[in-house]
Amino acid sequence: MLKIRVNIFDRQKVIEVPSGLKLLIRKCCCAVIRDEGINFPVEVDVTFLDNEQIRKLNLEYRNKDFDTDVLSFPLGENGVYDKNQETGAAMLGDIVISLEKADRQAEIYGHSFSREVAFLTVHGLLHILGYDHEDAEGLDATKMREREEKILRQLGLAKEMSYIPDNN
Repeated sequence: MLKIRVNIFDRQKVIEVPSGLKLLIRKCCCAVIRDEGINFPVEVDVTFLDNEQIRKLNLEYRNKDFDTDVLSFPLGENGVYDKNQETGAAMLGDIVISLEKADRQAEIYGHSFSREVAFLTVHGLLHILGYDHEDAEGLDATKMREREEKILRQLGLAKEMSYIPDNN
């Protein structure tokens, strides 16, 4: 059986972490790993922050002085990862999520907080595995969005509604 270790840390005090959210995050990570065909032991860290904390990281690592919803920090490249010396697992990287931002975005997009955090987890892990969307209209962005939605559908978290502009 494939070993997937997901370490989750709550470093914020703004949003109370709902019951079951950590299990959902673990399910998201496992679904991405399986769907990507990774067949060796892996480890990933997920950390919850508030808007101010993630803004500082965004400034420090991306030179962007604003809060964001998720940041990803890969620990490997081209399928080659650092190893945890104790377990031998490949350390994929770190996902940092602003629960404050996730809460607001769930309200804006009209879905649950859990679905938003699941989306951000999948999104962050796909970044760690090499997916990108810098060209928001390009093929890479389309591939990434398709992967995200496929995995969320597998988890029973498909988009509940589509945005259709009202032309009246």
